[in-house]
Amino acid sequence: MALFGNLFTNSKTNEAADLSVLKTDIHSHLIPGIDDGAKSIEDSMAMITEFYNLGYRKLITSPHIMSDFYRNKNETILNGLEIVRNAIKEAKIDITIDAVAEYYLDADFEYKLDSEKLLTFGNNYLLFEISYMNPPDNLNAIVFKMQTMGYKPVMAHPERYNFWHKDFDKYLDLHDKGILLQMNINSLTGYYSIPTKKIAEQMIKKGIIALLGSDCHHLGHIKSLQNVVYEKSLHTLLESGKLLNNTL
Repeated sequence: MALFGNLFTNSKTNEAADLSVLKTDIHSHLIPGIDDGAKSIEDSMAMITEFYNLGYRKLITSPHIMSDFYRNKNETILNGLEIVRNAIKEAKIDITIDAVAEYYLDADFEYKLDSEKLLTFGNNYLLFEISYMNPPDNLNAIVFKMQTMGYKPVMAHPERYNFWHKDFDKYLDLHDKGILLQMNINSLTGYYSIPTKKIAEQMIKKGIIALLGSDCHHLGHIKSLQNVVYEKSLHTLLESGKLLNNTL
């Protein structure tokens, strides 16, 4: 335990980072009742209020679309978005919210890619995730197909895919293929695991992170966000000039 305590102490600074420089969070689960995020509009508003207090002024929330678990459609997400927007307006919180999806690269994704207008943000950025167990065999082919169709693929939380932790060159390869890498900000606190924290810090040192997201599902994630501002690696990333959040 002492070793881990020293690790976290050495990674911290007394000066809090200013999250308002990000302006926009691009990964969260704030639409109530449609995935494993907010359960009610009250949950949604509690989290949104805290995002505002942390300095964010725009949220791009991203419910899961997974064929086996969360079979959300564009209309489900967009209808839910309107409910949240109306609640924000009623509460008079000066924050805007849009919605996309966090697409899971399962057997149905390629069909969706061929047959549907997918939900994107910014410069046609398309957020996707993969299995935590192993990478899909067709990952490179699917990424290339997204790109040929004009989408700009954004991989959610690559630092959490521990099957790549002992092959860091894989992250460099993803970056070189034009995949934008979106880090979960709470990875920098050790929230998910110490190895995930170390990989996240290494990715920052290599300058390959394009976007920061909260991946916020509940107020526990917000509490971790309130602590991450003291991580030295976050300061380094915010000062790098490489993040796209404030351009969205």
